[in-house]
Amino acid sequence: MKMTPAQRQHMMLHDPVQRIIPKLAVPSIISMLITTIYNAADTFFVSQLDTAASGAVGVVFSVMAIIQAISFTLGMGTGTNLSQALGRGDPDEASRYASVGFFTALMTGVTIMVLGVLSLDWLVPILGATDDIFPYAKDYATYIFYAAPFMMGSFVLNNMLRFQGLATYGMVGITVGGVLNMILDPVFIFEAGTDIGLGFALPFGFGMKTAGAAVATAISQAVSFLILLLQSNLRSDTITVTPRHFRPTAHMYGRILNNGLPSLGRQGIASISTILLNNSVKFYVDPLMQTAAIAAMSIVSKIVMFVNSTVIGFGQGFQPVCSFNYGAGQYSRVRQAFWFCVKVTTVILLVLGFLAFLAATPILTAFRRDDPMAVEIGAFALRCHLSTIPLWGFIVMSNMFTQSIGFGVRSLIISISRQGLFLIPMLLLLPPLFSLTGVQIAQPIADVLALGLTILITQSILRQFARKEDAPLANPD
Repeated sequence: MKMTPAQRQHMMLHDPVQRIIPKLAVPSIISMLITTIYNAADTFFVSQLDTAASGAVGVVFSVMAIIQAISFTLGMGTGTNLSQALGRGDPDEASRYASVGFFTALMTGVTIMVLGVLSLDWLVPILGATDDIFPYAKDYATYIFYAAPFMMGSFVLNNMLRFQGLATYGMVGITVGGVLNMILDPVFIFEAGTDIGLGFALPFGFGMKTAGAAVATAISQAVSFLILLLQSNLRSDTITVTPRHFRPTAHMYGRILNNGLPSLGRQGIASISTILLNNSVKFYVDPLMQTAAIAAMSIVSKIVMFVNSTVIGFGQGFQPVCSFNYGAGQYSRVRQAFWFCVKVTTVILLVLGFLAFLAATPILTAFRRDDPMAVEIGAFALRCHLSTIPLWGFIVMSNMFTQSIGFGVRSLIISISRQGLFLIPMLLLLPPLFSLTGVQIAQPIADVLALGLTILITQSILRQFARKEDAPLANPD
């Protein structure tokens, strides 16, 4: 049943958080899982070609991470301000933020597309592609850049719907696009009659190899974009995006960037870390193992993303509740929601992490059954990553908490800690000392260090909330 904006506001501000956060989180979790699954589907189907093709997806993933980082910056920054405006009862301001964020994303996506396509020959080697991987990576990256405007538009629209408490609408667009991507992947990658490892041969196919995976992604992103745009503009209970509301100001962009920069930090630094990891393999690992190592670490990153996507999805159910209540001055309710989410996500991570730890070798074998070296490297790396999985719940929720209340600087520090402040130094220090093992253990060590920093930052804010629950909290950033 549809709710009016007033009913939705009442739900956000008064219903038990233990009930509304899971309700809002389920569509976000489904959206995150679908997104992660179809990213993994690219890797799975391309991996059936050979190890170099599998490595190409991992190399180009850093480009996709940069595109997503900029998208999340605009989407989270727009969504947070939109949600806070609705919490204050100002739908006109919410509409302005929605249109400014959306059209800025489209223009940025077109710029990235043009610059990316023109720079492929020198960009792909910098991303960490070996000679074996280069041709596959260039083909894959070409179509990923073509899809950039649709990717960015989709991310921003999805975040705006989510911050209005309408995550189900966003889930529809993401899910349709994700399912379509998984269907199109084998059709565009393989030729007709190919046994794709699932017990049957394709009745038809285009045989485009790695480029086919990117074409499938581009088509699915365009379909998701169209559905999300229609959801935003044709439903009576949503904030619409329209050119007449596109009236950007320096102040609006400042607020969008303040609330969105943590996403840029988190995703952008992750991209830089991936590039550094691939280059660490190129410089410090035995040449006979390099292609297998890059492919293995690419597969591991997709598996870890799948586990972590449940936490991020749950946190996305928390964020609109956090923003609404912070905008309304209900600080005790914000604290209650935060600790509820930390407890739930930690339990989820323990269960999923334990299962994935036990099944590490079979999981890697499903991707690269014909390359025992890649399976061995990946299984050990996956177990290393999962050893610190209980820590992710507090780190991710703290990042989303500080971002949703507009503490941009502190949220940025948390967001870049795992894969920036601590992972990058580990990747610079450990591979020269321990070769491949140094690459495999760098992230778990960074996770432990990031937890310590996150505790210090988050506890200081929570103590302020405890002292000032009945008074407005000034933003120290």
